[in-house]
Amino acid sequence: MFDDIFYAVLQVLLFSLIPLIVWAITARNKENFFSWIGLRKIQTKDPFKFALLFIVLFGGVCLISLWVVPLIIGGEETAASGFAGGGVSVIPGILIHSVIQTGLSEEILFRGFFGKRFVARLGFAAGNLIQAGLFGIMHGALFFMMIGWERAAGLTLLTGGIGWIQGYLNEKKAGGSILPSWIFHALTNMIAGLGEAFL
Repeated sequence: MFDDIFYAVLQVLLFSLIPLIVWAITARNKENFFSWIGLRKIQTKDPFKFALLFIVLFGGVCLISLWVVPLIIGGEETAASGFAGGGVSVIPGILIHSVIQTGLSEEILFRGFFGKRFVARLGFAAGNLIQAGLFGIMHGALFFMMIGWERAAGLTLLTGGIGWIQGYLNEKKAGGSILPSWIFHALTNMIAGLGEAFL
């Protein structure tokens, strides 16, 4: 358990390092770091409509992922594979991995840093597409050697599409907060981890 927490915090710190340096150089006197990366309260005109949209998009991503990811990955190990067959005993590890290690760290870097900087410079359409592309490429690159370029390209498109949805929720529906994508990301990874643990 201590190792899980240590590596989760270490990953958050590593993924926050470049954003922190850029913020210190360019925006330190204008805005605090947490607000600059979007770690702030969700701002939405209609919380009910926002929650409904979130649930629909999340449900759609889960259904597509449950069908498509096994076709793409096959029998290869994923980050969630470490929880395979662990049952109730691995739930704390799944939570740490999902909420902090991957959810928080990747949202700070991709939606909080890359997304916000590219959207500010290039507008929402191009900026969100670029951050989603980088997010997809990172996931495809992790599996490239194991599954080949064709399936890695499919994984890149799938995870890039999910990254685009997360950026859309944050920037267009939540007033720039990265909390929606953090929750979305954490829940997605929790479902994968729990699936491995119990199925």
